[in-house]
Amino acid sequence: MALILNIDCSTETASVSIAEKGVVLLRLINNDQKDHASWIHRSIRDLLANASLELNELHAIAVTAGPGSYTGIRVGMASAKGLAYALSVPLITENTLRVMAWSKRSELFGQGDAGGITKSGDFCYAPMIDARRDEVFTGIYGPDLSELIAPKAIKLDQHAFEEELVKNRIIFFGSGSDKWKTIKNHQNAHFQNWDYAYFNLAYLAYQSYLDKAFADLAYVTPYYLKEVYTYKKN
Repeated sequence: MALILNIDCSTETASVSIAEKGVVLLRLINNDQKDHASWIHRSIRDLLANASLELNELHAIAVTAGPGSYTGIRVGMASAKGLAYALSVPLITENTLRVMAWSKRSELFGQGDAGGITKSGDFCYAPMIDARRDEVFTGIYGPDLSELIAPKAIKLDQHAFEEELVKNRIIFFGSGSDKWKTIKNHQNAHFQNWDYAYFNLAYLAYQSYLDKAFADLAYVTPYYLKEVYTYKKN
């Protein structure tokens, strides 16, 4: 048995869930991005109570490390690290963009490692998270979710993804895809809505748990991709 607490505060929707062997048993969701910080600890406490579990029954803590909302990533990572340290259990970090790519492929073609490839028509996946102004956090993942373009922050213009679109049919989705849709018109660019799916983090975290792909608590940091700017109030 592997009970994992999954924490995701990296996008507009935050979630906490408890999963056994990658299958979500209970979950709580918060759609108010400004409230993630005050919501997270209360929700973890309520989740454990509803599941009749104690913290020391958890086998690992998983968290989306970014990219995404700076504040949300920081809140989620701090909570996950604190729990993992206090409980002496492994910490698992997952890239938000990869979780989104997995979510989209699962939505369209199912979760099976082989099934998604044969049914997908060789579509690639480009999750996009709004990074303000004309920028997005994005990457490109192949039909098997292999990383074709590493996650990065880019400024959108007519030339973005030019070479990739010549070679691949790409599904663009996420909070940053709408502004890209207004810029780019290409026969290989396909745009779709994206609905938050909390269970995909649980599935990927369990695979990492089986592979013993654990983060080093002493050195793990949020995956911001951009410098965090702070401004002094006048």
